[in-house]
Amino acid sequence: MIALPGNPVASVRRPAAVRARDRRLEAGEEARLLEALGDRAGTVKGAKRSGGYRVGTRNPWMRPLVLFAIETAMRQGELLALRWENIDLKAQTAHLEDTKNGESRTVPLSSRAVAVLEALPRSSGMDERVFPVTAQAVKLAWKRATKRAGLEDLHFHDLRHEATSRLAEKLPNLIELAAVTGHKDLRMLKRYYHPRAADLAKKLG
Repeated sequence: MIALPGNPVASVRRPAAVRARDRRLEAGEEARLLEALGDRAGTVKGAKRSGGYRVGTRNPWMRPLVLFAIETAMRQGELLALRWENIDLKAQTAHLEDTKNGESRTVPLSSRAVAVLEALPRSSGMDERVFPVTAQAVKLAWKRATKRAGLEDLHFHDLRHEATSRLAEKLPNLIELAAVTGHKDLRMLKRYYHPRAADLAKKLG
């Protein structure tokens, strides 16, 4: 038997663990983002002053989409697939038939989420989606809006982190929280729950 010069496994490095994102909206960032997603006439002189020059996004679905995402913790794919037939405004619920984990779930809606839906125009024709836009359109509008708002390293999916952390303050029971967010694994849910230390200190008194 040939003796090996040391343990060959010892020199093998483990791949670096992928650090979970914990980006949340900081003070003032939500207001800046929503302002950047608005559509208004730019304050310029000359021929463009009549309103032809616009500031913000002309996509009328982006601002309510972002507001609804923050209120519900839905994934982008779930939001874009949501149909009016699965909305019950009276019961304040939204039923998701196709989710990432392969199971349907019914999401309770806050009064703010209901208000967002009530203000939306109903699309005509074959498309009965609540937010009749494509993922590519959302990607482009998001990139431009975050740049206008001066928000660095903010992904659309970070809104799910923000929403989950806010919901956790209202639903401290993890089982109830998971029923809303759709997490089957509570360890995964913990990755999305990022309470601020200052907020926890206030609860301690």
